[in-house]
Amino acid sequence: MSEFGKYAVVEGHDATGKSTQVDILCRELDKEGIESVKIEEPAGSPISDELRTIIKNGDLSRDGLTNLLLFTAARHETYRQIIEPALENGIWVVAARNWISTLAYQGAGEGIDSDEILEMTQRFTSEKYLNPDYLSVLVLKDETERRRRIRERGLLLNPDTFEGKDEQFQEDVHNGYLQIVEDRGISVIDASPSADEVAAEIWRQVEPLTEAA
Repeated sequence: MSEFGKYAVVEGHDATGKSTQVDILCRELDKEGIESVKIEEPAGSPISDELRTIIKNGDLSRDGLTNLLLFTAARHETYRQIIEPALENGIWVVAARNWISTLAYQGAGEGIDSDEILEMTQRFTSEKYLNPDYLSVLVLKDETERRRRIRERGLLLNPDTFEGKDEQFQEDVHNGYLQIVEDRGISVIDASPSADEVAAEIWRQVEPLTEAA
């Protein structure tokens, strides 16, 4: 095992399959004898789990800056309590979402300046958090398909803070992700094929990182 673990992140709009892919990736790592811990932001630590409940509550009105503060507080605690200790002990951290989500949702979607998001995240996490060993963004171009996937989960009966926002917001978030990957040279993976096909592509990209593990 290497001295430090690897930090791998799967990003993307809601219903693109991030959680499924994180589960599969953790199983693949286990087959290789690599210990990993799964994170689904904004949860991850006890405090973050409580903050997630507030963040997800669509009945609590607030602006984009408040969301930035809530997400930053949650990821600060998850980084401090879970991610950093795991990496220091040679354990991989596999996360569904990190600060890229805030660039898309609070930046492109809610109008918060991206430099402000970066400054806030730098202050309360680290360069490792900002720059994972592996990062890809799942993209589902068909909004009708994305909505169908959400309906299958039954969540639209009680839409959360961001699922309940209008089509313009969802389009802004989608376009935000596309701009982010272009600006930052992040790997884009088509989320429309089967989960196994998407997982195979992720593993093709991640496997080289396991050679030093």
